[in-house]
Amino acid sequence: MSPRRRTRPATPQQAPSDSPLTTREGWRRFIEHAPAPPVLKTAAERAALTPHEQLLEDELRREYHADLPLVNTPTIRKAIATSRLLVQLNRRQVSARRGVIISGASGTGKTTALSQLGRTHELAVRKRFPNDRGRLPVLYATVPPAATPKMLAMEFARFYGLDFPSRANITDVVNSVCTTAAHTHVDLVLIDEIHNLSLATRTGAEASDQLKYFAERLPATFIYAGIDVEDRGLFAGTRGRQIAGRFTVISATPFSYAPGADRDDWQALVETLESTLRLHHHRSGTLAGLSAYLYHRTGGTIGTLSQLIRGAAVLAMEDGSECITQDLLETVPIDHAAELSEKLTAPAQPGKRKRQAA
Repeated sequence: MSPRRRTRPATPQQAPSDSPLTTREGWRRFIEHAPAPPVLKTAAERAALTPHEQLLEDELRREYHADLPLVNTPTIRKAIATSRLLVQLNRRQVSARRGVIISGASGTGKTTALSQLGRTHELAVRKRFPNDRGRLPVLYATVPPAATPKMLAMEFARFYGLDFPSRANITDVVNSVCTTAAHTHVDLVLIDEIHNLSLATRTGAEASDQLKYFAERLPATFIYAGIDVEDRGLFAGTRGRQIAGRFTVISATPFSYAPGADRDDWQALVETLESTLRLHHHRSGTLAGLSAYLYHRTGGTIGTLSQLIRGAAVLAMEDGSECITQDLLETVPIDHAAELSEKLTAPAQPGKRKRQAA
């Protein structure tokens, strides 16, 4: 049974703004999204603007701060280096290709590493084949909760925009996906939320087998990302041992603040994020001077740190101060895990009342 294809495939320009990465249109938008940091105007230049022009400039900066450029963390660097090497090694393999699993706690940058790996790879492929706009070297999908083999196959189909009637069987779906993937020259398959697969259940084991079947059919390197997969039974039993024998695990962990190289790495991360700010009155080095506070407030997780600084930048614009201070950072909400970590690790601050839990 042939899939019903869309009569007018959406182009990157036509795709809805909420298209997720798990669709071809959303993935292409992500690849091509490279906003330039707005240029800060001088006081004289800003005074020359009309009120409406000032509002437009502020909105541009507000959107920029809400989506600050990503920082190239050690996890991202390792994931990219390891995975791109495996792509080369797997190129001539007909089976038993090697892959990578990015595993860690929530907020440690697993999905960011996965998506940045895909972006780096696709941009490199575009340089090699600048005139081949039909080439889609990366497929990005997520494992839905309680996934069955057919649900997983439909996720792959959804990325390519392949529509099927409800009565379509899994063989039809898989064959169409593999045919489309071959035509678009896929060589990197990114699978997020792999922790949703449970090999302890029948459907989970069957979905795992479906992933293995895709890996045999597609001439691609498979990269998984998930929460603490080592503790989720993914390497248990016969199936798990086979996965463990074919995949390299990259651990995504919170930053350490131990004296020496670890502390220097955290300091460099904060300095890099601070350098991306576009606030009129922010003094360079302020956040770097608060690196210890930022570490204990975030537990060393890149996701929480990004949320904290982005939120503070937006609030600094809204209150007109155009600078980030510790008092302002205190007003930015963070995730519950970071709040608990802060209570356990933050040093006492004499003369300052302990913040009340939200």
